Amino acid sequence: MSRLPELPREAMSGEQRRIHDEIVAGPRGRVQGPLKVWLNSPGLADAAQKLGAYLRFGSHLPPRLSELAIIVTGAHYKAEFEWYAHVRFAHEAGIPEAVTEAIREGETPELTDADQRVVHAVALELTRDHKLGQATFDEAVAVLGLPALADLIAMVGYYGLVSLTLNAFEIAAPDGSTAFT
Repeated sequence: MSRLPELPREAMSGEQRRIHDEIVAGPRGRVQGPLKVWLNSPGLADAAQKLGAYLRFGSHLPPRLSELAIIVTGAHYKAEFEWYAHVRFAHEAGIPEAVTEAIREGETPELTDADQRVVHAVALELTRDHKLGQATFDEAVAVLGLPALADLIAMVGYYGLVSLTLNAFEIAAPDGSTAFT
């Protein structure tokens, strides 16, 4: 059960309605998950949703890499809603179910592409060690380039924020499914 009280649109302030409507009109198409939480703090909602939209839809990483980073981060935090929302996108982006299942179980997946291996390594090191070792950094620069690496690091941080928000407010998967409990 969610700790988040429902915030009907008619009860929102003008600023909340503006942000709500901007989210709905954008690529997400609806307000759910952490966005519903963040609307309680309009300044946070405005900034966070814009950063999230960039990272998800405009970064230097194609979806098969960004979704990989997102599910590694969501799995680290055991964020049920995040997993529910993004494992589907990962599969749609071409990540095999065997890979997502290994990540869900905390195992190292078999990744054949160098860019996927480095994204997994970066996301894993950042969530597990809270830093990036020199060898992983050097490989990431060589394989991804600096712009994509900067986006990847921001993505792991942003989806850490998303996951912590979801967990703190006990936002479950909409269908009641559980991946981690």
